[in-house]
Formats: sequence, C-alpha cells, structure tokens
Amino acid sequence: MTWTAVLALAAGTYLLRLAGIVLRGRLTVPQHVERLLDLGATALLVALAATAALTAAGGFAGWARPAGVAVGLVAAWWRVPFVLVVVLAAATTAGLRLLGVS
Repeated sequence: MTWTAVLALAAGTYLLRLAGIVLRGRLTVPQHVERLLDLGATALLVALAATAALTAAGGFAGWARPAGVAVGLVAAWWRVPFVLVVVLAAATTAGLRLLGVS
C-alpha cells in the first residue's frame, strides 16, 4: 500500500470521526435507526472475527484456531481478566497444535 493511500485512508477516517462529533448536536436520528446502526456495527465485528478465526491463506484455518477463539469467547463471557483470556486462547491453540491438531 502506498503512502498516498495510507494518508488518504487516515484523513477519511479522521474526517468521519470528526463529522460524528460535530453533527451529534445538529442531526437527530430516530431511535430505530440508532438501533440498526448498533446492530450493523456488531454484525461487522462478528463477521471480521469469524473470518479471522476460520480462514488462513484463503482456506480453512484448521480446528486449533477456532477452538482457541471459542475458549477465549467463553472466558470473556465469564468476565475473566483480558490478559488471562488471551493466555487461555493462545494456550488452547498451541496445545492443540502440539497434539497434532491443525
């Protein structure tokens, strides 16, 4: 990626964030639209996490990575401290790979 593209994306991101702050008091969005935007952001985050957890190099990532992600999700659901969530997920993935599960 060229520096021009990086700078253009950075400027666009900054301007979008600034527009949200500036227009917050001037623009009234109906409650149902706010709810849809929240759901859309959540759906995009889940899709990104699923893609990162399940694919590698254009194919299935194997069973170790999704298992580690699942352990991390359960630990986060139980409100385990973040560092421990990461350690548990990484240890699960590494342990399964050590046992030969790809």
